[in-house]
Amino acid sequence: MWLLHASPDGGARDFSDTNPIRTPLTWPSDGKVDLDWIRNLMSVFDRSSKDLPPTDFPSVLPVPVFDSLVLTASKILHKEPNCLTIDPEHEASAAAAAAASSVVVVGDLHGQLHDLLFLLQDAGFPSENRFFVFNGDYVDRGAWGLETFLILLAMKVFMPHRVYLLRGNHESKYCTSVYGFEKEVLTKYGDKGKHVYRKCLGCFEGLPLASIIAGCVYTAHGGLFRSVSMTPSKRSKGKKNRRLSFNSEPKPLTLGSLEELSKARRSVLDPPWEGLNLIPGDVLWSDPSMKPGLSPNNERGIGLLWGPDCTEDFLKRFNLKLIIRSHEGPDAREKRPGFGGMEEGYTVDHVVESGKLITLFSAPDYPQFQATEKRYKNKGAYIVLEAPNFDHPKFHTFEAISPRPQVNAYYDYEDVIDSDEELDLASMVTASEETS
Repeated sequence: MWLLHASPDGGARDFSDTNPIRTPLTWPSDGKVDLDWIRNLMSVFDRSSKDLPPTDFPSVLPVPVFDSLVLTASKILHKEPNCLTIDPEHEASAAAAAAASSVVVVGDLHGQLHDLLFLLQDAGFPSENRFFVFNGDYVDRGAWGLETFLILLAMKVFMPHRVYLLRGNHESKYCTSVYGFEKEVLTKYGDKGKHVYRKCLGCFEGLPLASIIAGCVYTAHGGLFRSVSMTPSKRSKGKKNRRLSFNSEPKPLTLGSLEELSKARRSVLDPPWEGLNLIPGDVLWSDPSMKPGLSPNNERGIGLLWGPDCTEDFLKRFNLKLIIRSHEGPDAREKRPGFGGMEEGYTVDHVVESGKLITLFSAPDYPQFQATEKRYKNKGAYIVLEAPNFDHPKFHTFEAISPRPQVNAYYDYEDVIDSDEELDLASMVTASEETS
């Protein structure tokens, strides 16, 4: 058992059995989460994943404590804009000015709790001059999506202007009902499981879609998005009856603007993707292509494919140097000719005049459950962007924590091999209607 302690420079040190673990977890009497509370939360989750059956989870984290954490985090998240503006040099406090600021960008985690704990130990804990941007897909396919998501929410509550959580395509009703998170929550919380799951879905709705770091780095889970044309319809009686009509399939497809992104409606968990909902669908589901141009992403059935020319156009138009996205693990990349694999946890997909497009994946030895004995054995990675320019990514790779605790899968991975392909769109629409 290890506990995470902050060193004077904001980094992490490994101390064994320094403090006793306190269970069950309780909400701070003053409602303020501190570093000690988060350390204890992480240690408790680590121990319970190894020593307790999943059904004992309420004895570790009672429902009222879960409710307090999620409610507090949701209030913060829902107030944030669709596209976050993160200015590390401006936001860092005077006390931290002597130390250069840095931003750690993290890709897909997929419920791999122990790898997240190692990543935080390796990268250093959030501090006044160390920012974190998590690029979505915290749940599904791994066995500890709930613990992973709750740790990140706790860090968000503790340092809301140093920790930023973006939404991934798996933070949705449909994906979590197919790839394990819903069943995981129902297993761990029993008769309170539906309540806990609904609260998680409500929190997903508040997760921002993208970020701009230091004015030069765009991050989002899937990537780029289309322009959605909006034209006012005729007024019938005054401004109150004025309506906007949307061209859901503009022809030809053109890249959207950051202004359009700021106006998108991100609270829709699943399709139908139409009107302003098209942009969140693109941001969460799109993939890069080696073929020039912008086209529908027919492989996934949602989102777009964009070529190097679109990467150059986007970077140049908004004076950016980097696009960092996630969304594709080793299983997806195996089927993408012309692209690098995910053996090292990242790939540089487009190199253009104005900068680069990078895919970042932070779940090593993924997926946790596979139908065959063959494993991808990929490494995970995170990126560090450093002052003063924040546009020269430093890649840090790491291997999966071994051994993992032995657990059963929460989804039928033998039949659901392709994580995000061949989607049942009708089921997605049905799931969305049931949630609304």
